Amino acid sequence: MAILKDYFRSPIARIGTILLLLIIIIALSADWFFPGNPLRLAGRPLQWPFTNPKFILGTDQAGRNIAAQLFHGAKVSLIIGLISTFIAIIIGVVIGAISGFYGRWVDDILMRLTEAFQILPNFLLLFVAVAVFGSTINIVVIAIGVVSWPPVARLTRAEFLSLRNREFVQAGKTIGMSSTRLMFKEILPNALPPVIMYASVILSTAILMESALAFLSLSDPNISSWGNLVGNGRLVLRQQWYVSAIPGIAILLTVLSASLVGQGINDALNPRLKKR
Repeated sequence: MAILKDYFRSPIARIGTILLLLIIIIALSADWFFPGNPLRLAGRPLQWPFTNPKFILGTDQAGRNIAAQLFHGAKVSLIIGLISTFIAIIIGVVIGAISGFYGRWVDDILMRLTEAFQILPNFLLLFVAVAVFGSTINIVVIAIGVVSWPPVARLTRAEFLSLRNREFVQAGKTIGMSSTRLMFKEILPNALPPVIMYASVILSTAILMESALAFLSLSDPNISSWGNLVGNGRLVLRQQWYVSAIPGIAILLTVLSASLVGQGINDALNPRLKKR
């Protein structure tokens, strides 16, 4: 409860939470407001927003309802972000925990592996993965998670290096605790706060990477994502700019809300900031 009070004391955290809750509500209400397939043809192409009460946000060049795609796209983008973040955190925490706990040659091998993933930009690795394995939504989500774990591994390793010689760890070794129990039941709970804070960065980056793939026509064209809507709108960007601008604003607000929530969590969990 004290952490929640510290969290909501920050105006940044309150704004981020309100924005994120609004996006979640939009995602959950998509099937209620716009039942059926959001990619079906709905009316005359390229109707401007607020010119037809049936299509309050207008239609794209194929005559599809932009509002329907926006609502269903919120659900898709949040799912992509959450699952990719979960995959990245699981991989990063396991590798970072083992590396930081055992040290020596184990640390050297795992950190060289981490550096190998960090040599190339994440998006280039993602591009290669999609080119090799395909662009279905499942492949895209897994690929985003797989290329996003190195910073998590480094964060976890740093925390384990600072915690593995603490008194409670030495006491656990004295009473015969196994290495696995020491890592994941004793040290990991104390090492998680910075990882939790960084999760908001991964979530934002995952949504942006999927949108970039879709803009390049490399994401799954059979789903209603904000990235696909932005990508389709580039063909009519000069005349009907709203087709790309509306989902672009949605992506901006989602990334902003995740960043503000992450900053609020940082303010609540960081003991140095609490003393100010």
